[in-house]
Amino acid sequence: MKFELMASMMCANYGNLEKEVRDLEEGGIDSFHIDIMDGRYVPNFAMSLNDMAYIASATKKALDVHLMVEHPNHTVELFIKHLREGDTIYIHPEAEYHPSTTLQKIINAGITPGIAINPGTSVETVMEMLRIVKKVLVMTVNPGNAGQMYMPYVGKKITKLLALKEDMNFQIYWDGACGADKIIEYAPKGVDGFVLGTTLLFGQERSYGETLADIRELKF
Repeated sequence: MKFELMASMMCANYGNLEKEVRDLEEGGIDSFHIDIMDGRYVPNFAMSLNDMAYIASATKKALDVHLMVEHPNHTVELFIKHLREGDTIYIHPEAEYHPSTTLQKIINAGITPGIAINPGTSVETVMEMLRIVKKVLVMTVNPGNAGQMYMPYVGKKITKLLALKEDMNFQIYWDGACGADKIIEYAPKGVDGFVLGTTLLFGQERSYGETLADIRELKF
């Protein structure tokens, strides 16, 4: 069964970021998930433009840039200039007056457009944006901090999105509290990828390669 695995780099060891990127690459990670937080849209600061730019320079793997910032339309070009075709930028629709304008900037730059949907955001409120984005990042925890508990009601939202994805031509990605049980349940249903943080990938007593190999070999 094919699904993508993304490393949540806010959980990485910043004492040696170069080694973290290299070890994750060698271990078989598919892409690097970059959480940018401004302390306003979410009550935390995490990763910066310079962190993202360094990771972009250190790997040929794709970057998934998750902008948890107010009014991303004002700053999205700063991120775009460090990215390549195949990379993704997600914005939160609630963070912008006219999110479709920001998404169009991302599209015009040749970057893959995505939206991130908070636990409290309904599918109905983003329906028109589903027609223009290529990826939907479903937050299964409230955005802003690692190590939170999964919110079970988000599963019904994923079911709604799965019913729409083929007709509207987008992919679905899981972000937050992702354990092996969630991959076993939702990959067969059609979720295309999973962001891995402290629940399954970082802070374990095993190499990234061993952990990622075990995930690929899960029994469905």
